[in-house]
Amino acid sequence: MTTLLPPNVKVHLALGYIDMRKGIDGLAMLVQGVLHQDPFTGHLFVFRGRTRTNLIKLIFWDGSGFCLFTKRLEHGVFLWPPSVKPEETLSLTSAQLSLLIEGVDWRAPEQRWRPTIAG
Repeated sequence: MTTLLPPNVKVHLALGYIDMRKGIDGLAMLVQGVLHQDPFTGHLFVFRGRTRTNLIKLIFWDGSGFCLFTKRLEHGVFLWPPSVKPEETLSLTSAQLSLLIEGVDWRAPEQRWRPTIAG
């Protein structure tokens, strides 16, 4: 497995739910206003909506602008820790983030799904 991030980049999994219609500006404002963190630190922030549990958005400041990534799983859902406070985050390693993006339970990486046929 390859890591997706340069060294020293912290990954913050936002435990609350968001409106997945939000774009770069809306997510950056959530990082600052709800998560109480600086969106310009070069850290990566991962978000999930309430109803579309097979869709995540990631926002990252690369030094010259924001990058927004979206991933939709064709099979399964992204596993998310429960939370009662929308301002909570959980730190992930780069390896855990890679597993999460692949749709693998990052807490039990030996269980992987593979399609049987294309299309």
